[in-house]
Amino acid sequence: MSDRPTVVVTRRLPGPVEEELARDFDAKLNREDRPLGPAGLQDALRSADAVLCTVTDKLTADVLKAEPLRARLLANFGVGFNHIDTDAAKSRGLAVSNTPDVLTEATADIAMTLLLMVSRRAGEGERHVRCGAWTGWRPTHMLGTQVSGKTLGLVGMGRIARAVAKRAHHGFGMRVIFHDPFPPSPADAAALGAEPRGTIEEVLDEADFVSLHCPATAETRHLMNRERLARMRRSAFLINTARGDVVDEAALLDAIETRGIRAGLDVYPDEPGSGATQWSSKLAQHPNVVGTHHIGASTAQAQEAVADGVVQIIESYVRGEIVDCVNLAPSRLGTHTFHVRHFDRVGVLAAVFDLLRRRDLNVEQMENRIFQGRNAAVATIDVVGEVGPDLLAVLEDLDHVIHVSVVPTGRAAGS
Repeated sequence: MSDRPTVVVTRRLPGPVEEELARDFDAKLNREDRPLGPAGLQDALRSADAVLCTVTDKLTADVLKAEPLRARLLANFGVGFNHIDTDAAKSRGLAVSNTPDVLTEATADIAMTLLLMVSRRAGEGERHVRCGAWTGWRPTHMLGTQVSGKTLGLVGMGRIARAVAKRAHHGFGMRVIFHDPFPPSPADAAALGAEPRGTIEEVLDEADFVSLHCPATAETRHLMNRERLARMRRSAFLINTARGDVVDEAALLDAIETRGIRAGLDVYPDEPGSGATQWSSKLAQHPNVVGTHHIGASTAQAQEAVADGVVQIIESYVRGEIVDCVNLAPSRLGTHTFHVRHFDRVGVLAAVFDLLRRRDLNVEQMENRIFQGRNAAVATIDVVGEVGPDLLAVLEDLDHVIHVSVVPTGRAAGS
């Protein structure tokens, strides 16, 4: 039996990355590149310390009930993680990570590709040529729309949307507007030539092209519903490189039929993920839709960068460092924060935690940093509960404790 951490890799990865995984870990590679399915994923959770998963792996609450659970980390290959039930993972103490920075440029490229294809009817033209239906050029044949000077509306203004804005404004002379509840600074927006709007509806009212750049969450499911699609200009264009569930498919089909909307899609609400050989979608088959098959990140450079990032995340986690984890609390927790300066001796923190336990104070999170010379350290401890007036003095009476201070956080218990 290997004493190295076991990593199950659910799909084939670039060769050099698989070699690195095999060198550093007891790596279980998927040479046949077949989706594991629910039973296979549960086997992975029982047998591995970390599971390197992809968008095709549906890690539902039921799958995550696997017993006995050995895995500690779900290292997601990519940015989006809506295929993972992060609440269920959190309840089982499973960290979920992603690689947020490395797919920006590739995904922005595919968004612009779809925008240009759907505006110039390139998908229709390609089919026309391929099937031999082209009879020659004529002035009124398959007229498209020029993008220069048109208004691009961005729903969301994260990394990918900003890269799209840069391409659209500086590369194609488009006017760019956007809505995001957490917008960039005015200076950053101005550098991209992007103008903020207070609501999604304001963006839809003005834009000739609407490009979606929001995560797939319970709140964003069917964000583009029937009402919002009706706010788009007649004959406007919708681009989606985010997630399929962000758009109500039936409502979009109706808008295409009744309002002349055209769409460029890289993602769909019912993408195949079980290795099925056939897939059918009314949306993808519509002549006013240009579709690609979830290839936003499908460049050799992007895939290698993602793979390298995932390997680094797993290596960091094995060392006890948590990197790019999406289901940890984003900020400090607790009703009070203790700062305990102490000598670096065996059992000091054990005594501190035992006293906090006896005072019915629950430790939410902590960090212990060693000073240079390794003689002393400071522990930052977030707790929930009532701090009695004598607690500081009692803590300072413990052996090898130098000084203790406490700061109320202003947060209520459970917040």
